[in-house]
Amino acid sequence: MAKYFKTGFNRGVKMKKLFSTKWKSSQNPRKQRKYVVNAPLHIKHKFLGAHLSKELMTKYKIRSLPLRKEDEVIIKRGSFKGVKGKIEKVLLRRTRVHIAGAQISKRDGNKVFYPIHPSNVIITELNLKDKERVKVIERRSKK
Repeated sequence: MAKYFKTGFNRGVKMKKLFSTKWKSSQNPRKQRKYVVNAPLHIKHKFLGAHLSKELMTKYKIRSLPLRKEDEVIIKRGSFKGVKGKIEKVLLRRTRVHIAGAQISKRDGNKVFYPIHPSNVIITELNLKDKERVKVIERRSKK
């Protein structure tokens, strides 16, 4: 179902869509951000890709895979650089992941996960419990 802008005097009139499938690319950062923010979830899933470690690259012959819960990763950028941990939660709408070792403490003492972008991590161990994911790896490694 497409979303439309609403204006005061043209409530029933369909205006420009928030997301266009015909959009190819632009060098304008505003348009790039708009594309990422307004993308539907099946396209946002592609933004969750992260590089595999060198050992996994040689083993599976693929460079990257979308992150899943219980994958083991190492953080390569930011204030938690070098932290290893399992992925606790994947936030698809925000394009972020929560990692077990990356937590900050609030003023009241509670610990909360710090959201990390998938491009800032490297997968060191894959969660292969899901048979569909194994099929994806096999399919992509044949190329």
